[in-house]
Amino acid sequence: MSDGDLISELYASCFRRLVVQLYAVTGDLAEAQEAVQEAFTRALVSPGRFAGLKNPEAWLRRVAVNWARSRFRRRRVLDGLLRRIGPPPAVADHSPEHLALLAALRVLPEGQRHALALHYLVDLPVDEIAATLGVSAGTVKSRLSRGRHALAALLADTSDTSDTMQPGSIDVRS
Repeated sequence: MSDGDLISELYASCFRRLVVQLYAVTGDLAEAQEAVQEAFTRALVSPGRFAGLKNPEAWLRRVAVNWARSRFRRRRVLDGLLRRIGPPPAVADHSPEHLALLAALRVLPEGQRHALALHYLVDLPVDEIAATLGVSAGTVKSRLSRGRHALAALLADTSDTSDTMQPGSIDVRS
């Protein structure tokens, strides 16, 4: 199988899965798609090196997450200006629990949000999250712990103001 065929096969088998995973990290479908496309573009630049990887999907995920993080940092100023111009675009109508979770995740620091999304929504183990984010396993564990506590407090505040949301209705495993 040629290197190009390997990348094409991988694209067909994991593009959607990677987009869903990046959507959990970024909160923006278009941004998630662009990050995954960028990762595949980088794989195409050096297909021989890419073909030698043990876990090419993990490499693609890491490249996509790093690209999304870098882009987020570069766009901070522009996003601030756009927010001053008008309200952010509305989120598609979802269940109250889903909206509460998304709102709570947006409040968390970036490191905690990424760790929680990759662990609970993508179901990655701590070591793989550490490799993806370029931090130690201890840092990931700390971010998960702090993020869970902050998320629980934020969701408890939301449940106090909403009759439809029950504490514990959102599955945040410990």
